Amino acid sequence: MIIDDKKIEELSHLARLEFNAEEKLAIARDLDKILAFCTKLDELDTAGVEPLIYLSQEQNVLREDLVKSGIDKSLAFKNAPSSDSDYFKVPKVITK
Repeated sequence: MIIDDKKIEELSHLARLEFNAEEKLAIARDLDKILAFCTKLDELDTAGVEPLIYLSQEQNVLREDLVKSGIDKSLAFKNAPSSDSDYFKVPKVITK
């Protein structure tokens, strides 16, 4: 792939970025280095290597769910700045 001004313009449009002439030259050099690295990776023999889906072989270790008693309603309402018999009262935040 050839990195020219047109390609940099396309990429900058897609990324919603603006570059001056000096920055375009720097980006072109960086993209050339990235593509050279990718080309170097193509030289590796990956025959017989299975694709890596997960980074490790570990499985999720989940703990058992334990039933615990919750807090009492009166205790929950004790620290509330305002409450009704069954609900917390909060300031209205949505208007029509």
